[in-house]
Amino acid sequence: MFRSPAAALLRRLAPLLSGGTVGSGSSTRRTLSPHTAPSFLFRFSSTPTSSPPPSSFRSGPISVAEYMEEVLTNPQSGYYMNRDVFGESGDFITSPEVSQMFGELIGVWAVCLWEQMGQPEKVNLIELGPGRGTLLADLLRGSAKFVNFTEALNINLVECSPTLQKVQYNTLSCEDEHDGDEKRTVSKLCGAPVYWHASLEQVPSGLPTIIVAHEFFDALPIHQFQKGSRGWCEKMVDLAEDSSFRFVLSPQPTASLIFLSKRCQWASSEELEKVNQIEVCPKAMEITEQIAERINSDGGGALIIDYGKNGIVSDSLQAIRKHKFVHILDDPGSADLSAYVDFAAIKHSAAEVSDDISVHGPMNQSQLLGSLGINFRVEALMQNCDEKQAESLRTGYWRLVGDGEAPFWEGPDDQTPIGMGTRYLAMAIVNKKQGSPVPFLSEKREALESSRMSQGTNAK
Repeated sequence: MFRSPAAALLRRLAPLLSGGTVGSGSSTRRTLSPHTAPSFLFRFSSTPTSSPPPSSFRSGPISVAEYMEEVLTNPQSGYYMNRDVFGESGDFITSPEVSQMFGELIGVWAVCLWEQMGQPEKVNLIELGPGRGTLLADLLRGSAKFVNFTEALNINLVECSPTLQKVQYNTLSCEDEHDGDEKRTVSKLCGAPVYWHASLEQVPSGLPTIIVAHEFFDALPIHQFQKGSRGWCEKMVDLAEDSSFRFVLSPQPTASLIFLSKRCQWASSEELEKVNQIEVCPKAMEITEQIAERINSDGGGALIIDYGKNGIVSDSLQAIRKHKFVHILDDPGSADLSAYVDFAAIKHSAAEVSDDISVHGPMNQSQLLGSLGINFRVEALMQNCDEKQAESLRTGYWRLVGDGEAPFWEGPDDQTPIGMGTRYLAMAIVNKKQGSPVPFLSEKREALESSRMSQGTNAK
């Protein structure tokens, strides 16, 4: 049980979520057309072509990180750039698409943080990789009763996909307003101005900041390293003689080894002895540092939720197409690529920015949502729904906080709800002046709890 002042604040705010109805955050799902990325072959081609290759051309193998960046965000053929990939008609479903309760409870967290910050009159609410905008829409609807909070918001979406920007515009019920020669976009869900940016660096600084990053870090490009007779070698992607893609090891040391060295400094010798492969995400380190620097200078906090580990990640890169796993190198640009998030690396990256930064967690998603009041929320929604909606609530609840297959399911086996409650982790980065964020323990208590659990494990 959490007994801090922040916890008392949480208990006061959670019951005040706006609306007791189901489905307010639902969004339309679109049928997707087949997608290919023929231009990607240019990066590997070493033979003359009838037309000049794009500027990204180079011969020889490239790193896994370069491969990921190219197939996911190439402006012409990148996976995320020209279509809506989320939902049942897409390739995968995220927590905000599972249930409106997810976004509503992240809204509880945001309001709690805003109050801990002293209820500033203006605040930057930033979401990294907003997807369809579903999480943010549910956050805004759920927090509508906190008028001072919603009136304080400047909404900033960090999104590089023009297609998804249009989807987000519609999901947030945006309209363009004109004041003389000036034009601004406003969300009619709360009246707040909405801005889009290609990167976090482009978001104006100077205001207290609330950052949400849900399933953002897992899509950042990673470098893979493998231990062999020559020591650590970087895994690369190359083009075989039959024009298929293959993995190879770099014959010489690569510049990326500097990031491997940095990651190994954060690990114990015992941890390193257990692995023959290591994944490192320099982009995650860089963005975490940007988040921590902004929070250090402007105040505020960030909530990061993703699937991953609180330690070295070994070999987790995966590809998903139409809700099924496929080979990573199959038909580049047609499947989502993602990897486990190294939460330990995020923690070190943030903590090294300033002594005024504190990092909390990770805790799993089930613990986070449970502490934020999901049980109370699902009970409130159950009182105002029909049987079909109740079934949807039960399955959505299980997917968010359950572990494994739902024991109550009586439908088709291939539709059994799978719980994500323990697979996904949550971490908070805040300015120390604001105290511990809801619902995390203080850093000192977290360290004591971690030590107690470690001693209990060793004793078994």
